[in-house]
Amino acid sequence: MNPRRIEIIGGGLAGLSLGIALRRAGVPVTLHEAGDYPRHRVCGEFIAGLDSSTIDLLALRSELADALRHDEVAWSFGPRAPQIQRLPAPALALSRHVLDARLAHRFIASGGELLTQSRVADLSLVPGRVFALGRRRASNPRWIGLKVHVRKLDLTRDLEMHLGEQCYVGLSRLPGGVVNVCGLFRRGAIRGQGASLLLAYLRAAGLGLLADRILHAEPVEDSFCAVAALGFDRRVKPKEGIWLGDAGAVIPPFTGNGMAMAFQSAELALPSVLAYARHKSAWDETCRVTNLALRARFRVRLASAGALHSFLLRPQRQRWFAALGRARLLPFGPLYAALH
Repeated sequence: MNPRRIEIIGGGLAGLSLGIALRRAGVPVTLHEAGDYPRHRVCGEFIAGLDSSTIDLLALRSELADALRHDEVAWSFGPRAPQIQRLPAPALALSRHVLDARLAHRFIASGGELLTQSRVADLSLVPGRVFALGRRRASNPRWIGLKVHVRKLDLTRDLEMHLGEQCYVGLSRLPGGVVNVCGLFRRGAIRGQGASLLLAYLRAAGLGLLADRILHAEPVEDSFCAVAALGFDRRVKPKEGIWLGDAGAVIPPFTGNGMAMAFQSAELALPSVLAYARHKSAWDETCRVTNLALRARFRVRLASAGALHSFLLRPQRQRWFAALGRARLLPFGPLYAALH
């Protein structure tokens, strides 16, 4: 009996990695992507908390082989010297512009049907359809994400996190001497285009010194992008069907765990979707098992990230956070474990 065809809507990390894994098992897959490849996305572009077991199960080693390994994060709270956090495991740094294109090429080479510029209007819950659409539009659009690549920017550590008024900004060194600058800001009446908009938001948030550093760097042409109406989840919400990656739940970006969660959600969905494709389970059961696995895997980290998020956005709480760090009373190890 031939395997059932699986349809994936959304060609980001979750959709592509699930599609590749299904193709390796001989399952026919059609994947719809509203955009094209390569393209830039608003993303911190470092992966924290991705286990070797997930990399091996999804056969991602070749795509991640040249990712930089970052062992430390420099946390900056205002004008004081940054506090250095040693990561329990290296974070992998690689541009989404590169990674998405590699995965798309791999999916096509494996025999998958990739339909780019294909926006599916009918999002009905039909058997064999998996949603990996990316972020849902928030009903209360308080946040905006801005990102640009720059060259010739010196860093304190290969990963930097800067906290400002109602914002935080991550800097991550990428292969080829490029630095990804990506920030989350409270939306305001700030005008500008391209990198100048990011600089304006930095200055409005009290991060003028960081803005000056970036101003004297060299922006990479066409790398600027923005996303508005962001919202974040404290849990994987119960829903019908299978929703993976950011379509299932969006974690605050300071964790560096969004990319890892995309891959992990594909890993969690794979066994049950594969069983359905091989006529070994009904679609309702496939969805039930997958959603139970997603909620169990991500429950603690989403709740922990949601609780900590407010501390990283408000100056008074940032000062408490920094004081605890200087006194070595901040339990970085347990916090990292809870967030990843």
